[in-house]
Amino acid sequence: MDSLTVYIFLLSIGASFIQRTTGFGFGIFIMTVLPFLMPCYGEATTLSGLLAMTTSSVIAWRMRSFIAWQRIWPILISFAAVSTMAVFAITRIEESSLRCILGLTLILISIYFMLFSHRIRLSVNKRVQMAAGAVSGLMGGFFGMQGPPAVLYFIQSEPTKEHYMAITQTYFLLGNILMTIVRAYNGFFTSTVLTDYFYGLGGVVIGTLLGSFVFRHIPNSIFRYVVYAYIMLSGLIILITNW
Repeated sequence: MDSLTVYIFLLSIGASFIQRTTGFGFGIFIMTVLPFLMPCYGEATTLSGLLAMTTSSVIAWRMRSFIAWQRIWPILISFAAVSTMAVFAITRIEESSLRCILGLTLILISIYFMLFSHRIRLSVNKRVQMAAGAVSGLMGGFFGMQGPPAVLYFIQSEPTKEHYMAITQTYFLLGNILMTIVRAYNGFFTSTVLTDYFYGLGGVVIGTLLGSFVFRHIPNSIFRYVVYAYIMLSGLIILITNW
């Protein structure tokens, strides 16, 4: 087993653990390192998406009784349109400056929601859903990190952490299937990606099991603050890795 295999295996454990515990963050965690291990950035986002898709599929299936499909389709349609355009544009845009803006935005948003979440109630309407989907599509297409905008919406609109987890994982599963198809069309789904995907599967299983244990022991009353804290940490990670 070479060092690349070990790195991908360990990264998959960490990313899957975070995804299962907070409902998002697979791409944020793994993409801080993965672009340095893969031949190109597009292949890194493709591998991240495949592994995240596997994690989400397991969680969504196990929590399928909590899924509210009527609250997924509007945000998913908006995400699909915007993320497709972003993937096609990824080779033409300077990434580092956008990632710095992204990191700072995540920190400010998380602080705002931590302080005022008890006063914030996002409306469950198509305008808000499509706006969240559009921003999520931009982040997913460019960075493989479609989580935070959708998470901020779903954590406010879903009644329990179980409903939140089920609906976010279904959304991420369908979104990653779409982006994998678009990335494959653009030539990013290579034999290297497929080989490394199989290296990461064991890590996905281990991380998901560990995260499931932690998730069950987080009270509903503090769960959203755990999510906000990780969004803020994600922003710091992005800024540090682009410093």
